[in-house]
Amino acid sequence: MASTRSAGRGRRLLKSVAFGLAFAVPVTALAFLVREKFQPVIDLDQRAIVAATDVTRSVPALKSALLVWQEITQPVWVYIASSAVCLVVWRLHRELATRCLWAFVTLMVSWNLQLDLKAIVQRARPVVSDPVDRAPGYSFPSGHVACAAAIATTMTLFLWPLLSPLARRWLVGGLTAYVVLTSLDRVFLGVHFPSDVIGGILFGTGLATASYLGYLGWNPGPDDSPPPEGEVGPESSKGTT
Repeated sequence: MASTRSAGRGRRLLKSVAFGLAFAVPVTALAFLVREKFQPVIDLDQRAIVAATDVTRSVPALKSALLVWQEITQPVWVYIASSAVCLVVWRLHRELATRCLWAFVTLMVSWNLQLDLKAIVQRARPVVSDPVDRAPGYSFPSGHVACAAAIATTMTLFLWPLLSPLARRWLVGGLTAYVVLTSLDRVFLGVHFPSDVIGGILFGTGLATASYLGYLGWNPGPDDSPPPEGEVGPESSKGTT
């Protein structure tokens, strides 16, 4: 029985690794193209940035809204808020302690890994003749977007079993809007290329989902079947026999 359970856990962990690689390949390929200045991608990015910033400069209200969104979605604030959600769920549902720990660790890892990826690729920020805004550091991937995608994916997977069907729809809709608006914000402010945004979405979504699959593989139910999500998540199965 023990060997069978170990084999089942191994298969689930292997699935997590495979999923992570499936997302890592396009992120790595895109990073290579922008680092090596593959001309078709560079030209498309530059044209998009020029067009987007032209729109922003022509609509002062849009520029103001984009700058406000940029500030309220600074990764540090959103990570504090999402970490607070993990803490509140842990206080209310002590049986979900490992689930809360998984979500928190995934959030922290995603924050740090996107910074590491920036340092590896070292892509310069967009340059336009009349910039709308400026941002420090490297450009690929977009930190705002990578963090937004990781947070949105992690919070959806984390909270899903605790919510009603209506609340789930609101959660997915709200977090999707957060990622989409943040992506547009970075391009229309001219601080990130579209490929930076695409890389950020792939990175954040892939990392969080692969992490969750790994969590399910590491934290199985009492038998070989995948952990039941039920109403309160995988931990609920541990107290039953």
